[in-house]
Order: sequence, then C-alpha cells, then structure tokens
Amino acid sequence: MKITVVGAGYVGLSLAALFSKNHCVIALDIDPEKIEKINKRIAIFDDDLLIDLFNNEDLNLKATLNESEAYSQSDYIIISAPTNYDPNTNAFNVSIVESIIKNIILSGNNCPIIIKSTVPVGFTETCRVKFSKKNIYFSPEFLREGKAVYDNTYPSRIIVGGTNEEAKLFGKLLLDVTNKKSFNKIPLLFMESSEAEAVKLFSNTFLAMRIAYFNELDSFCETNKLDTKNIIEGVGHDNRIGNYYNNPSFGYGGYCLPKDTHQLLKNYNNVPNNIITAIVDANKTRKDFIAEQIIKKKPKVVGIFRLIMKEGSDNFRDSSIQGIIRRIKAKGIETVIYEPMLEEKLFFGSKVIPELEIFFNISDLIVANRNSSELDSVREKLYTRDIFQEN
Repeated sequence: MKITVVGAGYVGLSLAALFSKNHCVIALDIDPEKIEKINKRIAIFDDDLLIDLFNNEDLNLKATLNESEAYSQSDYIIISAPTNYDPNTNAFNVSIVESIIKNIILSGNNCPIIIKSTVPVGFTETCRVKFSKKNIYFSPEFLREGKAVYDNTYPSRIIVGGTNEEAKLFGKLLLDVTNKKSFNKIPLLFMESSEAEAVKLFSNTFLAMRIAYFNELDSFCETNKLDTKNIIEGVGHDNRIGNYYNNPSFGYGGYCLPKDTHQLLKNYNNVPNNIITAIVDANKTRKDFIAEQIIKKKPKVVGIFRLIMKEGSDNFRDSSIQGIIRRIKAKGIETVIYEPMLEEKLFFGSKVIPELEIFFNISDLIVANRNSSELDSVREKLYTRDIFQEN
C-alpha cells in the first residue's frame, strides 16, 4: 500500500516512519532542509524512538517537495499540516489544510483523505460539502512532543471519524503499528468526524482544566503560606482524582492546549457555558498572579531560565513563561534570558545570555517554570512553582 503523509512535523513524521516499516510511504513537505534530512535518515526533532527507527530499520520512506509524486497512486493521504490559532478570529486558521485538500483533488487522485491536523468541530463535514468529496475523514492524534513514536506505538485509544470500510481499514493501519502485546487492549473507536473532532478538543481542554485547577490550588497555598505539596498529595490520594498531571506551573502552554481551548470556546459561541470560559480565563489569571509575586520581590534584574515548556521539548512556542516576561517587562523590570536553543542575542527586547554562570551573576532573581539540577547553586535566588519536578 502507498501512503502519503503531508506535513513532516512530529505528528506526520512519526506516523510516516512507523507506516514505512510495512508500506511504501511518501512524506511531503515544503521545507527543503527537512526533506534532505529525512532522506538521509537524520531525525528533524528530538525523539529517541524515531532516531532508533532511522538508524536500525529498513524503512520504505521517501521525502519529497513534489506534490505530483506524493499524490500519484496513493491509497491514503494523511494531512498533518499546522492549524495555528488566529487571535483575530479566536479560531484555528485552517487555510493550509483546505489548500492541501484542494490540491489533492486537482491531482485527480480520489483516494481517502485523513485529517490529523486539529480542526474546529464540523470542519471535516464542511470540507466534504465544499469539495464535493465524501471520503474525507478526521482521526485525532494524542501525541506528546518528543514521544510521538512511542505514543503511536502505545496509544491510549485510536479514533477514526468514519464508519465505512475505508475508515475501518485506516483504523486497522493505525492498529498495525502498535505494540503487538497491546494490540487487543487498545480501544478502536469509529464515530462521525464531528464527534472525533470534539473528542480531540474536549480531551485537551480537560487536561488544561486539570492544570488550571492545580495552579489555582497553588496560588491559594502561596497566598496563605501553606505547603502546596502536602495539599496536592492529600487531594491526589483520592483514586477518583489521582496523583498525576498535578504539578503546578506558570500556566498551560505549548502548541496544543492554548489554541485547542480557545477553539473549543469558539465552538461554544451559541452554547451556554461557564467551565470552558473559565479554563481560558484561569490561564491568564495564573500568569497575572505569578507576575505579581515576582514584582513583589522588587528585583532589579530577573533572569528567565529557559523558555521551553518542559524537559525534552525542542521549541518554546506559546510557552507560559513568555506571558510572565511580558507582564514583568511592562512594569519596567529588566529581564535577561538563558535559553541554549536561542541563537539570537535579543528576545522580546531582552538580552540572551549564553553562558550560565554569567546569567547567574547578572540576575538577582532567577525565574524558572521548570526546575533543574543546573539551578542547584542558586537556590537562594530562585523563584519556581515546580513542586514535583515533573513535566
């Protein structure tokens, strides 16, 4: 079987690599550097299992810039292009996905199209009508950055937005790349595409709600000088709540949760709600609170230790600490940044300090969303709400 994956981000490339163990796979992208690296079997993002696949498996995988080559004779085409949040519309920008669908249709290939990009509820059905093509399906991904191959191999569930034979065959393809010992234990769910789209948004919004809940618990504890760790552990030992995903932070961030919560709220435009609105608002309130705690300490120079959201991440898109930087800079407080991934000398108008010791010496208060052993020597001037040292 020939499978084309459009978009060589961590979602698309992890699937492409796994499928290519048993199928002919074409990875289509617009970035020539990505294409060259994939064809040389150089991992373009940090994922140990992807690196292992590239080094040790004979993969039938080719990357290309050529749409005609990619779409020709494909049995399935998977779209994993970005759908970034547009603050002007308070919704996803789905123009790239629509453009890809249009180009696939113009290629003359009438094969099934599977959308893996996160989209608004109802988007797939709208595309079926708009492009007069019935076999467009949505299948959500539930992958962590840096763990995408693992999460495809050991998925919590597989969901496909379709109930016909084409959709069921795609579900089997996803099941086939899982670990065989888990094969019979993985829930394989088929439903309407709009329902599958809702599963994705509600899942991520629930995770955001959990983060916001424990962050507000921490805000209460810090205000009232209570031990956050004791209270979280006491709460979490209730099996109905659980001791997981409970580590305080400066707010939920990263690529998925901020945009997915905003999109779900947009989908609620004609539906009464309190909780969904509160989840979005709670993240702003948490950043305001953290910034106020920093400002109260009256620092002259605040050192921002790392911009990335969590250990193992290789980007800092929409990381919560950026909101903290904006707020404290608005009060006229000087900030400097230590972030090894940054090559620029300035970020948000703040100096980037590449040498850790110099960064330590310049800063009279060091702010870290996530703790690190690198900060052991400067504990006396460290501000973090990382209680459990977990992502």
